[in-house]
Amino acid sequence: MRLLNYLFLFLSLSTSVAVFGIPKNSPVALNGKLQVVGTQLSNEKGEAIALHGASLGWHNLWPRFYNKSAVEWLVKDWNISIVRAAMGVAIEDNYLENPKFAMQCMTPVIDAAIKNGIYVIIDFHSHKKHTAEAKKFFTEMATKYGKCPNVLYEIWNEPDEFGWPEVKEYAEDLIQTIRAIDADNIILVGNPHWDQDLHKVAEDPIKGATNILYTMHFYAATHKKWLRDRTDDAISKGIPVFVSECAGMEASGDGLLDVEEWSNYLAWMKDRKISWVAWSVSDKNETCSMLLPRASSKGNWTADLLKPWGKLARESILKANSK
Repeated sequence: MRLLNYLFLFLSLSTSVAVFGIPKNSPVALNGKLQVVGTQLSNEKGEAIALHGASLGWHNLWPRFYNKSAVEWLVKDWNISIVRAAMGVAIEDNYLENPKFAMQCMTPVIDAAIKNGIYVIIDFHSHKKHTAEAKKFFTEMATKYGKCPNVLYEIWNEPDEFGWPEVKEYAEDLIQTIRAIDADNIILVGNPHWDQDLHKVAEDPIKGATNILYTMHFYAATHKKWLRDRTDDAISKGIPVFVSECAGMEASGDGLLDVEEWSNYLAWMKDRKISWVAWSVSDKNETCSMLLPRASSKGNWTADLLKPWGKLARESILKANSK
């Protein structure tokens, strides 16, 4: 029976490679459709895995990086296994004001991730609640990409001052919307106070939903051991966690890099096989933007084009994804 199960999984992965044109030995070719087993993100075989990659900045602020060449460079030179496409739902020219432009940015990134055999987070990058608009957006995304094993849906980037009951109600609504179209791709669920309140989630988790993980975001110079301890406590109570945004500086995105605390977080995530995505591929005059303004929009970023955080993030991703 065990041999038959392994044969079935092998054929399933082989079929995915053939049907979706996934490059051999790429993260998706090796791991297939993701699932949650207990508190652990796992591959199609049920083996615990962790993904490591980079997030693009807000699409409406840094649209120049939303292209296939930038994704290909991150795959080739940074060895990312996942990329996050952060669709801005605030500030000027955002999804609410200009959905056509948002799709012109998001589509090349998602398609490039699929073509290169990596995973991609489709991120509704909002701090406020926009239920109707989110349902419309994810209906479109699930309809277009729901059959691709590459896709993860992040339904609310960082709820800010909302309580967990309201965030939970929103999440249940969005989960139902997506699951009506896509039965099993991973859904990432945010929580209050910029994805810090996992203790509230642990007290009242979502029931009856499969393949969901709750997001935790940290900025190492601001969020110290207390957030790791809080997350550990939530995991011990059965809450699966995915770090869909993180960086080494202050929560403002600026200030000095805390390399020591970043290293502490890396070791902690490695020990627990927690997936993480570093913020962000952008060129703003702030610490968390990885690139200088003169960096090409299409990759080929040599060391002299990477800011200190860009160098540290790249080095961390390469090490985390090394065999």
